[in-house]
Order: sequence, then C-alpha cells, then structure tokens
Amino acid sequence: MDLHILDHKLRVTSISKNGLVNFTHPLIKLIFLRNRTRCKFFSLTETPENYTVVLDEEGFKELEPSEHLKVEGSIWLPLNVVSNGNASSSSQAVGVTKIAKSVIAPLAQQHVSVFMLSTYQTDFILVKEKDLSVVIRTLEEEFNIYREFEGESVPVHCQDVSVCLHKNGKEALQPTVHPVLIPQNQFCVMSLDPETLPSIATTLIDVLFYSSSPKEDTSSSSADQDINCIKFFSFSLIDGYVSLVMDTKAQRQFPADLLFTSSSGELWRMVRIGGQPLGFDECGIVAQISQPLADSDISAYYISTFSFDHALVPEEDIVSVRDMLHHQRKEPAAS
Repeated sequence: MDLHILDHKLRVTSISKNGLVNFTHPLIKLIFLRNRTRCKFFSLTETPENYTVVLDEEGFKELEPSEHLKVEGSIWLPLNVVSNGNASSSSQAVGVTKIAKSVIAPLAQQHVSVFMLSTYQTDFILVKEKDLSVVIRTLEEEFNIYREFEGESVPVHCQDVSVCLHKNGKEALQPTVHPVLIPQNQFCVMSLDPETLPSIATTLIDVLFYSSSPKEDTSSSSADQDINCIKFFSFSLIDGYVSLVMDTKAQRQFPADLLFTSSSGELWRMVRIGGQPLGFDECGIVAQISQPLADSDISAYYISTFSFDHALVPEEDIVSVRDMLHHQRKEPAAS
C-alpha cells in the first residue's frame, strides 16, 4: 500500500463556546466562501467543551488572535493511506481499524503522538512535523511513501530526511488507559456535493452556531431523553470534499435529498475517550482503542478533538465494543 504525506501544514486550534461570536464571520467565510480564501483543509467539530478547528496555513490566517482561541504549538502534517488499486471487501473493517496494525500501532510503539480525523471519504493521520523522520523510518518497510508537492507525488525514503531516529527520544512509558463514555445518540456519517452547500447554508449555520439556543420543546420527556446524549457535530471541507458527522436529531433538520451516506445507511454509536482533557504529547491513545476493534474486525471512524477523542462504531457492535473496552479497563460495564 501507499502512504501519502499530503501537501498541507496544519494547525490544531480550539474556540471556546462563549467566544464563538468573535469567529462566526471567518468560519462562515471558510465554510461557504472557499474561493475567497486559499484554505484547502478545514475541519470544525463541536463538542460540549469547545469547537475544534483544524486548518491549513491559509485558513489559519483568517483566525485573529483572541483570549477565546487556543492554538496547539505544533505544525501537523496529514498522512493518508491509499490501497494499490485493490478495492477492499465490504466485509472488511473500515476506518481507523483498517490502519490500526499497519500505521497506528507502529507509531505508538515509536512514541509518536497522532491526531486522527476520519471523514466520509478517508482517514487522515496527523503527525507533528518534527516527528516526520521517525514516521518515515517506522513505516517505510510497510508502505511506499510519497510526499505531495505542488500537485506531484514524490517518493520519499528515510535517507531523504535530514535526521532518522531509532526512537522519538522519549522513554517508553506504559500508556494511560483512559476512561470511556458511551452516549445514547445515534450518529450518521454523511457527505454532500460542495456545489449544494448554499442550499443548506441556513440550516448548517443554525446547527453550528446556534445549537445552544433555548429549544421550543422543553417538556420533561424531551429533557430526560437528552440526559445521556452528547453534543457532537463535525464538518470538514478538505480538498473539495465535504464530510459531515451528526446525530440523527441534527440530521432531521437537513433536506434528505442533499445529504448522502453509504448504501447501507448505517447508524453509528460513539465511544468518547478521556476523563480529563487529553494531552497532545501523549502517545498510544488511538492505538488503545483501534487495536481491540481491529482484532474483532469492527469498523470505526475516529475523530480527535482539542480535549477528547471520539470513535464511532456500528450500532450493532456497540454492546460488544462496550464490554471489550470495559474489560480492558477492569471496570463495571455501563452505557
């Protein structure tokens, strides 16, 4: 298989909930007026804590410094695994579990921290630019590695990188086994023709920027139903492809004929990883979740955010995933 180092230098940022009003104009510009910016890699994910925005250097210029904006200090490079023209069987696991053993686990063993961004189209493995030499050395036996530059894919070898390290210069530590939470929401992973974005502009703005507004339905039954649910909405516009992750409640607000999903129309459940905000230097978090899923051949999308990580697994597998992860943590199973 081929591993591509994409031609984007990314920043990982966080916008506080109460500071969102200061960024609505640049965010709307990045989502709907992509011809007004040169941003080619943009992702916005809302969680209960904040908004995580991952974007390239051109997009980052649109965000003014603010007390409401946190910026992780590293430059991140997105990696993408491409099969050599061999279409994978529909029975095989997809998403992060497909690359758990070939990419995620080896990088964790070399103490390389990763930031995952799964989309409808593909999975992006973000690594820090300073770790690139370790990444290439670790993965070059398994993959043909290419670096994209001005639209061309150029083969890369370890000797082409200035420094190749055997390890990432860190002591091998036993990774922390983080607690997990399994909310009750059902999620959809969907896509959209970018040309139809204007058609859903009002709805998308409402869901992204006004989702915390008081709802008309404040009945006790509605309130009880929401107790065990979590606010999560992710929008990505990357190299012209749109990806949306939302729960079924948000999905009902969009016109069904514009959003498309896999032919199975599969629903997903979430595993949220972390009791306290996770650190960007910590290694092995993704491997901790993706490895047992890969062993059980269970598909999963994986979305890292500024504070926590999130894995989406097929709804029919959530009980076995829950039991598997709680057994791993030796805690009583609960969802």
